[in-house]
Amino acid sequence: MAMGRRKPEAQGQMFIAISNLPATAGHPFYEILNKALLAMDFDRRVEAMCQKYYKEAVGRPGIPPGVYFRLLLIGYFEGIDSERGIAWRVADSLALRRFLGYDLQQSTPDHSSLSRIRWRLDGDTHDQIFRMVLLALQEAGLVKGKTIGVDATTLEANAAMRSIVRRDTGQSYQDYLEQLAKNAGIEQPTRSDLAKLDKNRKGKGSNEQWEHPHDPDARITKMKDGSTHLAHKAEHVVDLESGALLGVSLHEADKGDTQTVVKSVEAAFDHVAEAVESTGAPLPEKLFEEVVTDKGYHSNQSCQELAELGMRTYLSEPERGRRHWEDLPAAQKAVYANRRRVRGERGKRLQRMRGERLERSNAHLYETGGMRRTHLRGQENILKRLIVHAAGFNLGLLLRSVIGIGKPRRLQDFPGLLLALILWFWSLLQCLSGLRKRLSALAPEFGHAKPVAWERR
Repeated sequence: MAMGRRKPEAQGQMFIAISNLPATAGHPFYEILNKALLAMDFDRRVEAMCQKYYKEAVGRPGIPPGVYFRLLLIGYFEGIDSERGIAWRVADSLALRRFLGYDLQQSTPDHSSLSRIRWRLDGDTHDQIFRMVLLALQEAGLVKGKTIGVDATTLEANAAMRSIVRRDTGQSYQDYLEQLAKNAGIEQPTRSDLAKLDKNRKGKGSNEQWEHPHDPDARITKMKDGSTHLAHKAEHVVDLESGALLGVSLHEADKGDTQTVVKSVEAAFDHVAEAVESTGAPLPEKLFEEVVTDKGYHSNQSCQELAELGMRTYLSEPERGRRHWEDLPAAQKAVYANRRRVRGERGKRLQRMRGERLERSNAHLYETGGMRRTHLRGQENILKRLIVHAAGFNLGLLLRSVIGIGKPRRLQDFPGLLLALILWFWSLLQCLSGLRKRLSALAPEFGHAKPVAWERR
């Protein structure tokens, strides 16, 4: 075989016939995902929800809301962390163009268009997308809702520690250290002098004293790797029987798990209740009957508040030594009941299930989904994209229950390619079946009977 050589650059043709353009190659996963969205009547319902944010006769035509939310879903499935990266990836991919409904001669949306639409649509509209997908899971029987798990993780904010300022005076951290050094008798402090002065100083990372000027919602916190960053806290409520994500919320990173668990559980209950009631069925009696968490959620207050909501708690209890319960009979009853359940066989089984299914959503959304470090500022903006990522996670669960694959990258291995071929042949057979029905319907009009050979085939 002769070696090919790259041709020198030349000016392209000014006009090219559409028939001469290369055919757009569709990705099997995104083809099936589009069919799932079509079955949900996704585009019509989304356009109806977003109609109040647009005007018919003013301004240039905007991006369809269905395309905007598909772009955010691409960010989840492809693991792209920024809106610039999403826009570049879509412009470069034929398969993603087809998923969005753009031809080769059309320009795909840029990142600034994504930012404008995100600013225009409020958080409740994004939340309605999550509820829509949760309803599809409910209709598919993937939402049980009896046993739930709650877990939280930290997301690194798009803000640097060196840019923080004092809340009272607005003074930068560098200027504050220089002032401390001068007060200590160092007239011209060097960088090493400032580092020594700041090394053992107490309360230097207090969120009550410091904030970021461009992202005041970010909080100084210690990450899982031991480093200190400005961060946000994301909390998940997961159905432990099916792995469905029932709710996702965003809090300040300096708030403890015991302070946010009740609020997250109540928000997730509203999501599931709306999904069940929209089907016309009554709420089941065992909805949100049990809750499973790790040690970070255990406290007298959390055990008591969750018990008051009518839930059986399985909160792992840390070693605290001997407890004293003077004037705390209700808390003592809730903590002892939780301790008894956690030590039982069912409690141990639920804790193993928590490690298997509750941590999965964190891995999909933040590790492979590209949201471990945010590129947006402000909890409202971050939560908008986080909610759509959670909807993408549930869509992947829905597709996994149907075709066995929940992400497009699963098609890179041999079993995935084999499954893609099977799905392609299945869609071809569906087309042939539809063609056969049309021919059978047209046969009496032309006075021909059904061929015997066709029936045998």
